[in-house]
Amino acid sequence: PLLFVILHLIPESQAPPLLLSAEPLGARPGRGFSLPSSNLNINDVLGNYSLTLIDALDTLAVMGNSSEFQKAVKLVIDTVSFDKDSTVQVFEATIRVLGSLLSAHIIITDTKQPFGDMTIKDYDNELLHMARDLAVRLLPAFENTKTGIPYPRVNLKNGVPPDSNNETCTAGAGSLLVEFGILSRLLGDSTFEWVARRAVKALWSLRSNNTGLLGNVVNIQTGHWVGKQSGLGAGSDSFYEYLLKSYILFGEKEDLEMFNDAYRNIQNHLRRGREACNEGEGDPPLYVNVNMFTGQLMNTWIDSLQAFFPGLQVLIGDVEDAICLHAFYYAIWKRYGALPERYNWQLQAPDVPFYPLRPELVESTYLLYQATKNPFYLHVGMDILQSLEKYTKAKCGYATLHHVVEKTKEDRMESFFLSETCKYLYLLFDEENPVHKSGNKYMFTTEGHIVSVDERFRNSLWQDILPGEEDSAEKIKPNELKAVNFSSNCNRVPDERRYLLPLKSNYMRQIDRMVGLI
Repeated sequence: PLLFVILHLIPESQAPPLLLSAEPLGARPGRGFSLPSSNLNINDVLGNYSLTLIDALDTLAVMGNSSEFQKAVKLVIDTVSFDKDSTVQVFEATIRVLGSLLSAHIIITDTKQPFGDMTIKDYDNELLHMARDLAVRLLPAFENTKTGIPYPRVNLKNGVPPDSNNETCTAGAGSLLVEFGILSRLLGDSTFEWVARRAVKALWSLRSNNTGLLGNVVNIQTGHWVGKQSGLGAGSDSFYEYLLKSYILFGEKEDLEMFNDAYRNIQNHLRRGREACNEGEGDPPLYVNVNMFTGQLMNTWIDSLQAFFPGLQVLIGDVEDAICLHAFYYAIWKRYGALPERYNWQLQAPDVPFYPLRPELVESTYLLYQATKNPFYLHVGMDILQSLEKYTKAKCGYATLHHVVEKTKEDRMESFFLSETCKYLYLLFDEENPVHKSGNKYMFTTEGHIVSVDERFRNSLWQDILPGEEDSAEKIKPNELKAVNFSSNCNRVPDERRYLLPLKSNYMRQIDRMVGLI
């Protein structure tokens, strides 16, 4: 059961066989290595390259299971190849596969081995070579676009399909910099970081002159915004996350400047409700979807991906605001025992009722606990854990909920369940984990892969292709990671409040009424 997997180390003698499955977990017959290349809905995410096996590598390491980590790494090295006629999403392949290969390589080659002995006998940088091979196969997506914004899909053997879509989402095109940047700096080859950074700058240059906001879908040839919705959920989420995390990892002040500007505009145009989280009158703070050019409300729904945002606010010190937004999503979870993919806050009902085991609420819960050490968030984690056990557990893994009200299941378990959901739950309860003893040495990618924050990622390589930008790329040291905090009421939560409810009870009840709990 998940309760055992999360609260106890996986026994060294045996890991759940699911973790080492060579095909996607919960897969129907025929979803393994024989996927037809035309089956885009499935194949462009799963990719025919043992996705779950790769995506879960560093989860095994974080849980301290060296024998199964070593076994899984060897299985990847011996059986996985990217030389196949498979059309994949550039974004998904980057965050799920490229990111995991790099994370596992960093863990294996770490001289201090904080998670236990994760070294591989006769390891010759095979995972790094595989990461480079995959990235090279993704590079055609960045070619032949007039803006530098990449195509959303690429065939691993043949490049961009001739009938490829010219439209892509902001998050998909603008959230490649962390993984591509790490690869470039490990290899000493600026190519990968440069194409990813060029895409970020291209998107940034297209923001509205009036509001400073970006839309969610753009034409990569014309730079025209096809989707004018500006929000924090699907299509936009990780773009903002990676502006900050690229700064944390690489120390490029330009990334922080973009993030600070973006965060200020988000606060000005997307945030609704009272000014302070824990005092004053008015509705609870909420971030809505608006028109990027006018700032006017576009709809009355939010999606589950937006639940990552409180965790991002924790990273910049906006803890009070994070507490309020997290409480809203937790109230929805309490009502349904899961987060619907899209929730209409005006109708107090799901607009899209499925839940694919997403990690975002768990991630924010974990980061809020690390920031406040308030036991409330341990109770939130236990609630989530028990709901997963009760509603999503299947004979062979954990299943997507087809409908959060009816609790019907789909025969599908996304790889991010092991890569993120389980990892964040495990770390929430494992106070003695090496991650928590490192002094903020580690950062998580948007797929939950763990990477160390250290000097070797601070040697910039991309100015040799983009000359004249040295001044804007001034470095910071790892112990100087501070972002601008725009909310005067959002300082660190006082110690005396550690054992009180993080949100005052009257405001808790207000949110419960808002989502139909009472």
